[in-house]
Amino acid sequence: MQTKEKVLEIKNLKKHFQIDRTTSVKAVDGISFDIYKSEVFGLVGESGCGKSTAGRSIIRLYEPTAGEVIFKGENTKKQLNKKNHLKFKQKMQMIFQDPYASLNPRMNVREIISAGLKVHNIVPKNELNNYIMELLETVGLSANHINRYPHEFSGGQRQRIGIARAISVNPEFIIADEPISALDVSIQAQVVNLMQDLQHTHDLTFLFIAHDLSMVKHISDRIGVMYLGNMTEIANTEELYSNPLHPYTQALLSAIPLPNPKQERQRERIILKGDVPSPISPPSGCPFRTRCWKAMDICSEISPDWQKVSNDHWVACHLY
Repeated sequence: MQTKEKVLEIKNLKKHFQIDRTTSVKAVDGISFDIYKSEVFGLVGESGCGKSTAGRSIIRLYEPTAGEVIFKGENTKKQLNKKNHLKFKQKMQMIFQDPYASLNPRMNVREIISAGLKVHNIVPKNELNNYIMELLETVGLSANHINRYPHEFSGGQRQRIGIARAISVNPEFIIADEPISALDVSIQAQVVNLMQDLQHTHDLTFLFIAHDLSMVKHISDRIGVMYLGNMTEIANTEELYSNPLHPYTQALLSAIPLPNPKQERQRERIILKGDVPSPISPPSGCPFRTRCWKAMDICSEISPDWQKVSNDHWVACHLY
């Protein structure tokens, strides 16, 4: 059996934001997972669970508080201290959540996309315009858009410009931070399908961060579930949706509406009680125990360890 190549290894990654000398927000509190070449790894969870912070810490827009990010066998912290830090920035790119805030309104499309091309010397100066126009057509825009400014585009078109900017420098790994959450529902599927096409044509590896579980199922090969800065479950997409083990995952999946009205009326929805605890002072033991209907005494005393329950299916829960 051929061993899958690891593109990214996350080891006990933490990101705490210091409020004062004694208080910090534990946005990401020790997560670990691997991403393999040419796969889409979906990262899901409620708003505020730390998904976006994890993505920004991986690409080092935020400096991690602790832990390691290993990209293609090298620690990214060491890479940033070497002369080849530009190579790391080229090979790992990011698509941002807000297509309105992520593009400079004072720059036209040519200037937005060419900025990275010039830094990394991707194409000769005399070929720059043709390269950018080809990129625009690749992401579903017109070559005539090259001289337009961001305010002249719709939200979906702006996100396509952001995608063109990300793939322009020939990356190997892309972090897509909720790239469709700010778009109309009619446009979301188009953008996701575009990303799938680019994954195959450019042999890309994705970390796809989202809270839309139905869309994550459509695009992801494996999925990780986060809650309050912690990873609770990781599994192949089909396995996770057919056999969710962690109570939090079960609650999330029960919220997905079914297309059959009869089945939708008959099924039982799991409604979580209480509010999400503060990441400033998370609960002892299992972070989900204050909202879990299956909580036991041990849940408040000991943090659950990762348990491998089947091939490529891991869960952090005392039930297993």
